[in-house]
Amino acid sequence: MNKEEYFIKQFSNNKIIGDDAAVLGKWSYSMDAFFENVHFKKEWMSLKEIAYKSMIVNISDAIVMNSKPKYALLTVAIPKTYSNDDLKNLSKGFKKAAKEFGIEIIGGDTIANEKLDISVTIISKVKNPIYRKGVKKDNLLCFTGDLGTCKSDLQKLFDGEKISKKSKFIKPTLNPKFFYEASKYITASMDISDGLFFELERLSKQSKVGFKFFETISDDIGTSGEEYEILFSFEEKNRNKIEKIAKKHNVKLNIFAKATKGKYRTNANNHHF
Repeated sequence: MNKEEYFIKQFSNNKIIGDDAAVLGKWSYSMDAFFENVHFKKEWMSLKEIAYKSMIVNISDAIVMNSKPKYALLTVAIPKTYSNDDLKNLSKGFKKAAKEFGIEIIGGDTIANEKLDISVTIISKVKNPIYRKGVKKDNLLCFTGDLGTCKSDLQKLFDGEKISKKSKFIKPTLNPKFFYEASKYITASMDISDGLFFELERLSKQSKVGFKFFETISDDIGTSGEEYEILFSFEEKNRNKIEKIAKKHNVKLNIFAKATKGKYRTNANNHHF
């Protein structure tokens, strides 16, 4: 058990904890930290890109809970060396993400710091939340898009190379229209932030199931973090309906496993900056 998991376990008596967002009545709340030298380096991304991604990774949590983001609270620790132009570029990234997803930034806090640290809270409306505990035996498991590019791009950055501005590591691709339309057929869901294998272990713990893979998934695909593709389960009888919705929204589906009795654990090494 890593330190993050151990710390969260100290609050495990609270039944609300354990999903991508906390659901309270008709609202859900998600919060993510995005800290310099923990989640990004300034040499890798512009300030606008950093602020944009800090919002997007949190919006992703709301979407996979079947929530509609409405409001955001921002806490930003700002280095004293930042100029007014730096602050303007930072704000442009926050506002760009907020505009794309119809979110109103309603407040937060700013403090001085030695490095740039960001914390974002997203407040969302939710009618029919989807949890991690909903996987049932014989459900099919699926993820959207392609996995692996974020791992390879992160390695390039570590090696001092440049990556495309279109890289998912810099600008994650979310698929809210697909997910919201397909949600009535989805039994459990989460986003892939720490890698497919690690998210499957979390699903297994919450739903108390194991998984039978249809084919071998390589470590490059299974341990690629920062992907923010959607991992979800559904009943086989709804496969055609979900595939039609995916085609409508030009979303690639990868149906790769079936839920079984038992449990799933991974021994793979994490690859998540």
